[in-house]
Amino acid sequence: MSKVIAIMSMSLDGFVADLNDGVSEVFDWYFSSGSVEVRTGGPDSMTFKVSEASAGHIRSLTSELGAVLTGRRTFEKAQGWGGNHAWGPAFVLTHSIPAGWPRPNSTVHFVTDGIESAVEKAKAAAGGKSVGMHGPDTIQQCMNAGLLDEISVDIAAIFLGSGVRLFDHLADTRAVLGNPVVIQGVGVTHLRYPVSYK
Repeated sequence: MSKVIAIMSMSLDGFVADLNDGVSEVFDWYFSSGSVEVRTGGPDSMTFKVSEASAGHIRSLTSELGAVLTGRRTFEKAQGWGGNHAWGPAFVLTHSIPAGWPRPNSTVHFVTDGIESAVEKAKAAAGGKSVGMHGPDTIQQCMNAGLLDEISVDIAAIFLGSGVRLFDHLADTRAVLGNPVVIQGVGVTHLRYPVSYK
């Protein structure tokens, strides 16, 4: 059965971006924590250089995914992933479709009628595999709606002190986390928590 998995990297004090919306500090470990190369795939493929433990975590997690769901800000920061996300069809939750989109031969889709519809469409496109979710606002909306099944968070070994928090606007959510799977990387700790709701 398809799961919805929140996937984010954050500082130890809970920030996914700094005050200027910069994310390099929380993503540095992807490029400097080891010598094992992991290619992301897709047209805008990147090569991560991580520890063996982190490489195993990344490969295991991404092999489960058949689609991605994200917010507009993440879409903009990623420059639309060149029109095709490495994890499969991408669904962008937004109030309005950006100029120039949708594009021919692109697997990026825009959902303007809410989080429930976005999750439904992403699950259908995932073909029985899981949906990876990016973006703090989208993740918070999904948790508030009781639709998030798992949290995969990479805790970078830094403090940012301020910026954009991953779990800042949870509106009386009744989410309960189960025991995590913990993988120790270099400069990062990978945590995967199952999520249930009261």
